[in-house]
Amino acid sequence: MLSVGFRALFKREVLRFVRRPKNTFMPPAITNVLYFAVFGVILGGRIDEPVDGIGYILFLIPGLVVLGVISNAFENASFSIFHGRWNEYIHETLTSPLSYVEMVVAYVAASAVRGLIVGVIVAVIGALFVPVTVEHAVFLVVTMVVIAALFAGFGIIGGLIARDFDDLTVMNQFILRPLVFFGAVFYSLTMLEPIWQAVSLLNPMVYMVDSVRYGLLGHSDMFDVMPAAAGEFAPLLSLGVLVVLTAGVLALDVYLFKIGYGLTD
Repeated sequence: MLSVGFRALFKREVLRFVRRPKNTFMPPAITNVLYFAVFGVILGGRIDEPVDGIGYILFLIPGLVVLGVISNAFENASFSIFHGRWNEYIHETLTSPLSYVEMVVAYVAASAVRGLIVGVIVAVIGALFVPVTVEHAVFLVVTMVVIAALFAGFGIIGGLIARDFDDLTVMNQFILRPLVFFGAVFYSLTMLEPIWQAVSLLNPMVYMVDSVRYGLLGHSDMFDVMPAAAGEFAPLLSLGVLVVLTAGVLALDVYLFKIGYGLTD
């Protein structure tokens, strides 16, 4: 049974971005219309060979969905924590009867909701350009929730270590987005030389994009890139890695709250 305090904190965090749709939902919607128009329609129309029989604009959708989910989940959590520190109202949460686990889960859940809403918006926009069918619905939903929770958890860490608002911008624009763009959003891993395929596997974004692409389109580059023994179970292995990583990040969040890191400066 969720406590009253948990529900109140979760509701406050959700209402904070729901009440400002022009700032939270309109920008990613407009940005992705431009992505699909430029990369999908204009450039995609000049690509003769689709990826594994999948049209280029359809191939783009999962990667752009991931970009929207992680950027907004991270941004919401990091801004909420840092803004609470900056204006010192986070102390009200810290002195409440909520456990540290409840605090972290409330912040993560609310930020994940924002990320998932944006992900759905991006998918709907993509469906306006090309018909979309979901191949593995359960796998897709689980993967999306895990990814949103993972980057909401990272956002809490970012909000705790940031010293000013510029730090939050740097984290999102110059760390997360480059990793996503090199995470096989706009290209297939099979197009790369073997050495660069191996290097790409060190980028965690590759597993996220590939997992969402498998859930949505039924296509996974990992079948061809990973060793034969693991290739058959590649999507499940990728999801397993993401689940373990998410659990580790959330545990670290709870620990940082418990020791008061960045909260009592």
